[in-house]
Amino acid sequence: MTQLLASAEGGGEFEVLAVPLSELIMGSIAFLIVFGVLGWLLLPKIKKVLEEREEAIEGGLKRADEALAEAAQMREDYKEQIAKAREEASAIRNQAQAEKAAIIEEARAAAQEEAAKVTANAQAQIEAEKSKAVSELHKSVGAMATDLAGRIVGESLSDDAKAGAVVDRFISDLEQSNAKVGSE
Repeated sequence: MTQLLASAEGGGEFEVLAVPLSELIMGSIAFLIVFGVLGWLLLPKIKKVLEEREEAIEGGLKRADEALAEAAQMREDYKEQIAKAREEASAIRNQAQAEKAAIIEEARAAAQEEAAKVTANAQAQIEAEKSKAVSELHKSVGAMATDLAGRIVGESLSDDAKAGAVVDRFISDLEQSNAKVGSE
């Protein structure tokens, strides 16, 4: 500072940027000492932090890549499961269609069998009623024939055995005459 005042008083030129050589040397030595101490103490910690950060970033990238690969694998597995589920659903639908057709065919066969039973029962009932009608017709024709024969013969044919024989003979004669007329 004294130099500044002296140079300002002396009327000489004042150089603002001129640094005294001793201060420059002392400042450089202090800077190197501080830089060396900081480099020796802090540089390993800084390197360590940078390496940890680099490892964390690389680890994060690896984990992200692994997660991405796992997600892709899960997506493929999901697609396979969906495809299998669709195939299984299709198989179940086909099986249900086959079962439906089998049930329909079974019901149709049962219905036909039941219809055949009903038809057979109806035929048997018709035959029974036909027999009964023929029997009643024979009795009725027999009664009329007996009555008519009694009138023609002039005697009463109230005796059942005698009347039965007359009726049977009359019916057989009618059947023979119908057979002769039918064959001609």
